[in-house]
Amino acid sequence: MIRKLPSGEYRLYSRSKNPKTGKRRNLGTFCTRAEAVQHEREIQFFKRR
Repeated sequence: MIRKLPSGEYRLYSRSKNPKTGKRRNLGTFCTRAEAVQHEREIQFFKRR
């Protein structure tokens, strides 16, 4: 899940919530949405290789 921050950057969050905290894990902060989308695709690739 990608969200835009007040600073104008984009943050990638995990799809599932962390059972310990009840929040989504931060998977990285990026300057552009395209970078965040690309990183999300890389994560999905390595999860299923």
